[in-house]
Amino acid sequence: MNSTKTIGIIGGGQLGQMMAIAAIYRGHKVITLDPAANCPAARVSEVIVAPYDDVSALRQLAESCDVLTYEFENVDADSLDAVADLADLPQGTRLLRISQNRVHEKEFLSSTGVDLAPYRVIRSSADLGNYDFSVKRVLKTATGGYDGHGQVVIRDEESLATARDLADKTLCVLEDFVPFTMEISVIVSGNGTDLTLFPVQENIHRNNILSKTIVPARISQDLADKALQMARKIATEVQLSGTLCIEMFVAGNQILVNEIAPRPHNSGHYSIEACDFSQFDTHILGILGQPLPAIKLHAPAVMLNVLGQHIQQAQAYVAQNPSAHFHLYGKTEAKHNRKMGHVTLFSDEPDEVRELGEGIDF
Repeated sequence: MNSTKTIGIIGGGQLGQMMAIAAIYRGHKVITLDPAANCPAARVSEVIVAPYDDVSALRQLAESCDVLTYEFENVDADSLDAVADLADLPQGTRLLRISQNRVHEKEFLSSTGVDLAPYRVIRSSADLGNYDFSVKRVLKTATGGYDGHGQVVIRDEESLATARDLADKTLCVLEDFVPFTMEISVIVSGNGTDLTLFPVQENIHRNNILSKTIVPARISQDLADKALQMARKIATEVQLSGTLCIEMFVAGNQILVNEIAPRPHNSGHYSIEACDFSQFDTHILGILGQPLPAIKLHAPAVMLNVLGQHIQQAQAYVAQNPSAHFHLYGKTEAKHNRKMGHVTLFSDEPDEVRELGEGIDF
């Protein structure tokens, strides 16, 4: 039996690139669909240049592949359903639709029994009438938000006016702002029947963009077990194929689920060097329905995000720390706050590993 497959990846960004590398290592062929001919995945795969919702291009991809997957959740689910009979789509579109809409996501997460921050669905500015400022809240658009986009923290009349404008334009969710002590995430991969889980990761954000991930997270074993149990419950509910990230808050002795991403995640990049299998390895194994390994963390590690404004800092940092693993994604333009790469290094003193932030001079 020929075990070599042709895998179609919708999206050719850094996640698509790293998925493709993991697939190629295992002898598979990869074709990527992306609007940009010079996308990061173009360095390691054939590319069909087309918008993500171009059904004829998706059909061309599906007809050329055995298995389809996606690298981010803004893929058009209806377009994917239209070609689902042409190639295997192990992840399906249910998880995609859930994660594309915060209202659906909250309802789904609530149905699994995991804990969430208190929230309300906001259908218009009228739902923000007689607003109570005693509890800090954040308004988030139901669709289209990422890295802090489509969000308004309501602090005063001025921010409330901004929130009302947003609520009249689109469906939103109003969340109570949780006084959390830490942001964490759990990466889990499935093959349709079995699951494998990565260690709990501690995440530090700057301006709503991930800056630093520390693994294992500096929480009690009890809290870590609770987070892993929640991740397992969510992944089991959707009969997970491929990799899923669950982002959570630690609030005292509580773990609250914030959101899910149905794909490998920025916070799991450390796994390429720090684990015996990466989140991309297990994604490929999972979508192919193959057995999944138990994950072993070689040693405590830290991952630093490299944004457009950090390139020179990162290069200087790696020059001074030759044991650091430097990944650049091959994006042609280094824009401010654009994810250009990451650095992973082993360290059991994570506070000593400084972020690639403003005002740091190496």
